[in-house]
Order: sequence, then structure tokens, then C-alpha cells
Amino acid sequence: MLFLFALALFPFGTLAVRIVHSNDDGWAEINIRTLIDTVTAAGYDVILSAPAENKSGSGSLDADPTSLTSACEFDSCPPGSPPTNYNASNPRLNYVNSYPVTSMRYGISTLAPKFFGSETPDLALSGPNVGSNLGFAVWFSGTVGAAVYAVKTAGIPAIAFSGSSGTQTGWTAPTPLYSSIYADLALNLTSTILASGTPYLPAGIFLNVNFPEVSSGSCGDVGEYKFVLSRIFTAILAPDDVSTCGSTRLPTESDVVGTSGCYVSVSVGDASMKTDANATMQAVILGKLKSLLSCLS
Repeated sequence: MLFLFALALFPFGTLAVRIVHSNDDGWAEINIRTLIDTVTAAGYDVILSAPAENKSGSGSLDADPTSLTSACEFDSCPPGSPPTNYNASNPRLNYVNSYPVTSMRYGISTLAPKFFGSETPDLALSGPNVGSNLGFAVWFSGTVGAAVYAVKTAGIPAIAFSGSSGTQTGWTAPTPLYSSIYADLALNLTSTILASGTPYLPAGIFLNVNFPEVSSGSCGDVGEYKFVLSRIFTAILAPDDVSTCGSTRLPTESDVVGTSGCYVSVSVGDASMKTDANATMQAVILGKLKSLLSCLS
């Protein structure tokens, strides 16, 4: 498990990094539960604040939560439940009956003071989404919307994770291989960012990370994966990207994920418009992730 990598990076006494975690697939979906378990096991201080139901494709919509008229997804709460609530056995697992952005807002404004005291979360995570968020999908993704809210409104660095494999799956099902691999990869990248020191990301910047397809016969081992710095959109008239791998133009995240060989795309996004950040910001991330990044073959 790659969480051992995180433990090697941080002495136990300095692991009190505070993380707020959301998604758009819902609080009871197995990807988010697997990642929060993995990140918590690595020693980070995490709270989950995610929609009561699947809210995929809701972008940056935000509305005050309302009481449940039907059960939460996968019967994770009964009809008539309040607008917000938590798991009876673990109050750090919270649902919000509204959009992903609303869930992130609730996590930052209500749950963080409860669990972190006067301290603001150090980092926001979103996902892993069930399905990729590549190119124009970034504008409509609730997973990305939640991450961008943390950056724009609260000034909290944020990473959005998405994966090609899987379907909507409840948290009580056996953990799929793809969920475990995505969680380990997400922890690896998160730990590397945190180990790089503050500020973890430049102001106004989020990372959009996409994992490729997983199967037992292809990319079935976490050690097979390589992270590649990418861009969200195809560049036609855009200025040069950061110079790396012998080029001043980064591959698109779609090209990275679509290339055989278990490649993970890491795009540097400008939260103000959900577009690609400039070469200066890309260079900062290149420096922070240099021990992790590879070139696309």
C-alpha cells in the first residue's frame, strides 16, 4: 500500500494536516469511502462532507440543503432525514442534501470549526469521481466544482481526482480493485504535494487528476502507474507551457489517459475560469512533483 510512502515522508508528530474531502457521486459511494479510509490510515486529519445523493454533472451549483424526501443513496440514510447529518458510528462522515459545492461549503464553514477548532483546512480533496473529467467536462463536473470552490472562496489548495473505471457502487460492497488503486495513487500524489511544503499550491490554482482504466490484466498493480504533467484543453493559440520532456507544450490530459502504459494525467488549473494555468504556475507544480512525474512515451 502506498500509504506507507506517506508515513515515510512525515514523522508521526507532524502528520496533523487537516483535510476536507468531498465529491459529486455521493457520501456513500465506495471511491470516496476508500480514499478517506486510506488517507486517514496514513495519519491525516480528515472530515468527509459530500452530497447525500449522486449529484454528478452539477458543476458549481450551490443551494442550501433540504430535508430528504427519499432515502439517501444506497439507503445510507432513511426518508425524512435532516438536510445534513453524519454517520452514527463516525461523526467525521457527513452528508449534505445538496450539491457538491454546497457540501464543500458546509465542510469548510461548519464541520472544520467543529473538528479543527480555529484552524482552517490545509487541503481540500474531491473524488475520486466515477468516470473521467477531461477537457470540457471539467466545466460541468461537480467533483471539480467542489475543488474550485475551496480554492476561490476559501483560499484552500485543492485537488480533484477522477478515474475511468467503475460504476456507482455502495460503500458496503467489496472494495473493487480500481477503488483501491485510485486511493493509493491519490494518496501518493497528495503526500508528495504536502511534503513539498507550504504553500502547497499557488494561490488560485487547483489540480485536476485523472486515472486511467484499471483491470486485473492491465494496470492492475499500483507500481505500474506513471504521473504525467498535462494540460486540460488543447492549445491552439495559447502561450507556451512550461518546458519539460523536451517540449514547451504539455500533452492534453485526454492524450495522457488514452495512452497505453498506465499513465495518470496531472493538469494545473486556474480556478477563476476552470482553464489551464500559465507556464509560471505549471513550473511551480513541476518543481513540487518532480520526484513523481514522468514523460509520456
